[in-house]
Amino acid sequence: MLSVSYQVYAQDGVAGINEANQLVRSYFDAGTELMYAVGAILGLIGAVKVYQKWNAGDPDTGKVAAAWFGSCVFLVVVATVIQSFFGI
Repeated sequence: MLSVSYQVYAQDGVAGINEANQLVRSYFDAGTELMYAVGAILGLIGAVKVYQKWNAGDPDTGKVAAAWFGSCVFLVVVATVIQSFFGI
């Protein structure tokens, strides 16, 4: 009798995995938009920092500009690669 009650409460594992897959895929668009927003904010902060260094005459302005620009490009590329890799 106990084994029958356990079988009634058991769920199909494949259905649970498919449901989890659909939930994660539904959140991906919001996560991508969040990554783009964070990249935009970091880009603005980086532009201000580079501008301040440029006006101060610091010799490493190019290195700092490349680092900030590279981080913003990295965020955009990561979102695009993940989207195309997983077919979302």
